[in-house]
Amino acid sequence: MPDTLAIAQSFLSLRQVETRFQLNPTVDPAFFAEATAAQAAQITLSPAECQTLDRIRASYRYSSAEGDLTEATVNLLLVSPLLYLAGFCDPPFRLQAEASVEIVVDDRNERYTGRIDTLVICQELWVAIVESKRTRFAASTGIPQALVDACANPDRDRPLFALVTNGDNFLFLKIQGNHYAISSDFSIYSQPENGLYGVLRLLKSIASQVEEIRV
Repeated sequence: MPDTLAIAQSFLSLRQVETRFQLNPTVDPAFFAEATAAQAAQITLSPAECQTLDRIRASYRYSSAEGDLTEATVNLLLVSPLLYLAGFCDPPFRLQAEASVEIVVDDRNERYTGRIDTLVICQELWVAIVESKRTRFAASTGIPQALVDACANPDRDRPLFALVTNGDNFLFLKIQGNHYAISSDFSIYSQPENGLYGVLRLLKSIASQVEEIRV
């Protein structure tokens, strides 16, 4: 009987995850071309979308001025409206909140369990996962858990994307096979352009790619 361990408590560093699951980081821009396109502003946002993102940022900054925000509040104020604007709430996509995951490592007789905050699915294929942290934690602390969750993907040959955020900052990951890449940081406090513009561009880039290759 494998030992059952919690993902969130078992993996606190990138090195642990890379070693246990044989993941290799890459900085090849061609690997994460979606991020390159979004950061080069090749994805156009409408005036209405920009106005909505400005309002979302203002609402978040108003709430965060009172102090630390929980993961649930970050999801309500930022993640949910961003996924909606990106089209992930509409066909062919589906959302699952608190999706259970399980990974069995046979050679170590270990079984890891956890929950993905938000899982985006297209025709039963995993598209993206979202890992939210409360505002007092750095967004990067969610990267190890997001990578482990990605290892539960039933089809690791296809690209899977992850969004990690603490509300203030947003980081994207692309995982495919045994390789992964991390995007540049998007900050909600960026000036002069609202940092959420870049977040939505990248989400739209991911959605567009998935719709092109879906089976």
